[in-house]
Amino acid sequence: MPDAARFLSLRSPWSRATALAVALVVIGGLAWYFTRGADKPVPPAAAQAMPSVGVRAAAMRGVSQSFEFVGRIKAVETVDVRARVEGFLEKVLFREGQDVKKGDLLYQIEKVQFAAQVQQAKANLASAQAEATNAELQYHRQLDLSKRQYSPQSTVDQYKAEVDTSNAKIQQAQAALTQAQVNLDYTDIRSPIDGRIGRTAYTAGNLVNPASGVLATIVSQDPIYVVFPVSVRDLQTIRDARRKEGGGLIKIDIRLRLSDGKEYPHKGRWNFTGPQVDQQTDTLIMRATVPNPDRVLSDGQFVTAIIRERREQPRLVIPQAALQVDQSGYYALVVDSQHKVEQRRLETGPNLDTDIVVTSGLREGDKVIVDGIQKVRPGQAVHETVLPATTTGG
Repeated sequence: MPDAARFLSLRSPWSRATALAVALVVIGGLAWYFTRGADKPVPPAAAQAMPSVGVRAAAMRGVSQSFEFVGRIKAVETVDVRARVEGFLEKVLFREGQDVKKGDLLYQIEKVQFAAQVQQAKANLASAQAEATNAELQYHRQLDLSKRQYSPQSTVDQYKAEVDTSNAKIQQAQAALTQAQVNLDYTDIRSPIDGRIGRTAYTAGNLVNPASGVLATIVSQDPIYVVFPVSVRDLQTIRDARRKEGGGLIKIDIRLRLSDGKEYPHKGRWNFTGPQVDQQTDTLIMRATVPNPDRVLSDGQFVTAIIRERREQPRLVIPQAALQVDQSGYYALVVDSQHKVEQRRLETGPNLDTDIVVTSGLREGDKVIVDGIQKVRPGQAVHETVLPATTTGG
């Protein structure tokens, strides 16, 4: 134990000297670091690297502007075929679902009783004509006798009345004959229009009459209407878009998109705008006539109606990625000539592929931010990189 105590007593001064030396070295090193570092200024926050953004220039592009609405196909003509006389159906002369032409014979009602009525009416007319001839002869005979004072005037007047009565009977008989002939003609029920006929409600052997209701319905096929509601606001936008700077209107086509997403190959022609606005929906009914040679469109079918300009017009467009929205509406962030971010309020038109039409708020060549929007704010200086324009179909 004495040896150990003596060892510790000898080591303690050495340890204290070592610790002191280490402390001096550390302090000297720190002093050298801060003294050396003071020669280099600390960069301020403003001198730090500016955020980088990707921009695209607002550019003029040929645009065929279009507007889309939900539409319904409606036949130009629809006719419910009915019986106009009572009788038993003798023949049904069409195949359900076939195309028929105006004047085609569809149904035939038994004719016997109606042909007999025609013959009866003809006989009555002949009898009335014979009576009128006799009355005319008697009248002229009495008139001649009266001139020679052999017959009183009262007798002449009586025969004149019989002539008038006979002529009236002829008119009645002619009217009866006409009605009988019309009823006979009504036994042949013909198509009043060109179109496609539906199912028949009655088959041969059934008794039909005007109270029997609809025998079949014929729907015209070509051309056909597309009818769609347009809000008053959209209608005004369409009218404004159609106006040319030098006056006149840009011609438009009506195109259809079917339920499978395919575009109908034939163009329609806008031919009617409703005269009244629906007060509940604030819309007007618009209508266009569309060719339907292949019978692709059917009455009652829903489609998308597209109002599209026939020719492209130069319009200012920007990428949809640049378009932002807040409670005040649409806007875009623009990098100005001082490389600072500026907010621009926009009014927009329709989408065009990945671009959107801008009607006000920008000029051609303005650089809108499309990449890095979330990293910047208005008034901030940025480093912009012009991105290449994408090629899209118009």
